[in-house]
Amino acid sequence: MTYAFPHDELKPLTSTYTDSLSELGNLKLEHLPENYKGSALTLIESLSSLVILGNNTEFERGVLWLSENLTFDVDVRINLFECNIRVLGGLVSAHILATDSKSRLAPGIYKNQLLSLAADLGQRFLPAFDTPTGLPYAWINLKHGVVENETSETSTSGCGSLILEMGALSRLTGDSRYETAALRALRKLWSMRSSLDLPGTTLDVITGEWIVYSSGIGAGVDSFYEYLMKAYILFGSDEFWDMFHPAYIAVQKYFRHGPWYHEADMRTGKATYWQLTSLQAFWPGLQVLVGDIPAANSSHRQFFHIWDRFGVLPERYLLDHDALHPTEKYYPLRPEFAESTFYLYQGTKDPWYLEVGESIVRSLNYYTRVQAGFASIRDVTTMQLEDHQHSFFLSETCKYLYLLFDDSFLVNQNYIFTTEGHPIPIRSSWHERLPQTYIPNNWTSFKSENQANRQSAMQSRLCPATISGANTGISIESACHIPDLRANHRCITDEECGTDSTTCRQRTCSLAGYCGLWFRI
Repeated sequence: MTYAFPHDELKPLTSTYTDSLSELGNLKLEHLPENYKGSALTLIESLSSLVILGNNTEFERGVLWLSENLTFDVDVRINLFECNIRVLGGLVSAHILATDSKSRLAPGIYKNQLLSLAADLGQRFLPAFDTPTGLPYAWINLKHGVVENETSETSTSGCGSLILEMGALSRLTGDSRYETAALRALRKLWSMRSSLDLPGTTLDVITGEWIVYSSGIGAGVDSFYEYLMKAYILFGSDEFWDMFHPAYIAVQKYFRHGPWYHEADMRTGKATYWQLTSLQAFWPGLQVLVGDIPAANSSHRQFFHIWDRFGVLPERYLLDHDALHPTEKYYPLRPEFAESTFYLYQGTKDPWYLEVGESIVRSLNYYTRVQAGFASIRDVTTMQLEDHQHSFFLSETCKYLYLLFDDSFLVNQNYIFTTEGHPIPIRSSWHERLPQTYIPNNWTSFKSENQANRQSAMQSRLCPATISGANTGISIESACHIPDLRANHRCITDEECGTDSTTCRQRTCSLAGYCGLWFRI
């Protein structure tokens, strides 16, 4: 606020600023505006963080400043995905926090100004969806709409990670256009999956054809998976689960190699690139939401080994060469590893994750903290700094680390966090059907106060009807085997689950709604 406000992001080494909204996702820095003066991006991103920190005074100041000064009637070309998760998500979340029952603002000063700004931005997004496929353009000018000769190439994340923010906007305003556009794009994207239930990474929004067939859980695809699961939690529609479930199974089948996840061709499932990317570190956190605790813990520990080795998490690490990527050796203060650490601690209460959090905090303070803020790292081998503090550092990295050690904001509350770390409450009025496993005190953990967490069906083997003899290889029907009530092993209660054929143990219903032998945590 001292050196950069009301511009977009801080340059902490020179104590200046950058108006970077048009640069987000713009790797070639094309079509940059001449007269754009910033949109207070970091302030918008930080509003929910201020609430979580308990600083209602600064939250009120930020809300009032944006109400009086922010406008989207500006000639700037923005990335739809980035602007959606950062700006629209920040405004929607802050509006909800400003209007809940906590009385965070002085009486009478807030009259839905942030929601009006969010609706104005959402309307400026809509022309991007005017394509033959319903898949949105990746880029749109906030003042003029889709410009002539705009590229039709976009990513899976770019058109499959809009439903939380635009869906919430529709629920808050009563205007269904935003959710309808995002859902149509998501349905089209899902229809383009391969026979293996895998998407590609980039596609053409005009033709609906894939451009890059190699895919993984990292850049260009990551939040697609995340939003399927989180949309199911937020809106309660089985349609989202019916997409997420086979997609998750496909990831575990074709991308997973031990604790690591490589990339593979969506058409054949054959591995293409054996690499770890820092964006993949969100995956264990998502697995906690699913209930896949053992798999989440396994991958998280491998990420920690890399973090511990270099002091931070490099952007890309080549698994097949056991070496850093030759050029992508930077660390831009990304939040994903801290995010998964927070989720795993919430899911297990294992104090080891607090130790991981302490390690992250020590590294950030030792390597990246400077007088004016926190600087990105250009090269993890030399710890040379870069003059940039991304807005997501305050929106996500600091937020998840704070919540790891003080989760009082979540007590008796029920939130889902967007991919940019903005909390949105789970409301029964938004649900087609409220999943029974989600209750206010902990949206991922308990069905009742006395019932421990259980591992998800995604992790364990489904009950076989027969077992093989130890030495003969002959299939023998188990004497104690009782099949699950449904052939697809779906369940709502334990009574719908049978008896395991190999252990003769009673199978129980997981948080994800599948019968299995779930370990208690």
